[in-house]
Amino acid sequence: MSAGWNTIESDAGVFTYLVDNLGVKDVQFEELVSLDAQHLRQRSPVYGVVFLFKYPTGEKSQEKPLDGIYDYEAAESHFFAAQTIQNACGTQALLSVLLNKTDGIEIGHRLQEFKDFTGAFPADLRGEALSNSELIRDVHNSFARASPFADEAQRLATEEDDVYHFIAYTSMGGKLYELDGLKPAPISHGSCSPDEFPEKVIPVLQRRIERYPAQEIRFSLLAMVQDLRIRARELGDQDWLEQEEQKRIVWQWENALRRHNFIGFIGETLKGVVGTKLSDGETRYHEWLEEAKNRTRASLEERRNAAGDQVS
Repeated sequence: MSAGWNTIESDAGVFTYLVDNLGVKDVQFEELVSLDAQHLRQRSPVYGVVFLFKYPTGEKSQEKPLDGIYDYEAAESHFFAAQTIQNACGTQALLSVLLNKTDGIEIGHRLQEFKDFTGAFPADLRGEALSNSELIRDVHNSFARASPFADEAQRLATEEDDVYHFIAYTSMGGKLYELDGLKPAPISHGSCSPDEFPEKVIPVLQRRIERYPAQEIRFSLLAMVQDLRIRARELGDQDWLEQEEQKRIVWQWENALRRHNFIGFIGETLKGVVGTKLSDGETRYHEWLEEAKNRTRASLEERRNAAGDQVS
């Protein structure tokens, strides 16, 4: 990994343990597979959502947002930071929700100190402060997938590149806001109380998705909610509690796997298999290769036939 900010996945387990490692208490993320207000409300209290989408690299900057209106006063009265570095937008999006919800979320002393320190800064300096925070950067990078290859080359994305971007939506000051570090200010989408958030945010997300071609499905939506184990304990629902505990175990296992790359292991395994086949003789080795090729061809043909049946 490089010394800068590395790419992290839009994954509920990654985001949950990322905020946990930053010192936040009783917060988790849940993946939303449908744009349904009732489905979102069932996870109440909902602090906000983090939305991942394909960024239109060829789109020209607009004086006005395509939906909503810029609220420059909110950029001063609430936490809003400009994105000043690549790959930080996922963590920046979740912090945009957390640092505007300190009345209902215990964010821990380290994030509180960061918020207090940057409180009087303009958005661009807040972004610089965030980018230069060793604490936030180190926790962020600890959830990046390990890679044996380091690419230090930096270049600007072109229209042909697939570039993805995280933004956040939350209610603050009685309004629904879109918080995007690449925009000059928070975007207001009208009045919204915390209780109204599920019903108010879904139409905004639907309008945003409708800007894309119908075949575009590469979106991800994560809800920031109160730790669901708290609700399960309050209701005395042991099955739900066990389900949530098991979810945490799976998340921890997946996060541990992300910290390792398996290129060396795979290479040694292949060398061992090939060495065993060669020990049986060169003729048997070539027969084994042909058998593997034939199985691969048969599998590909089966998939093509299955795809053709679905189309017809």
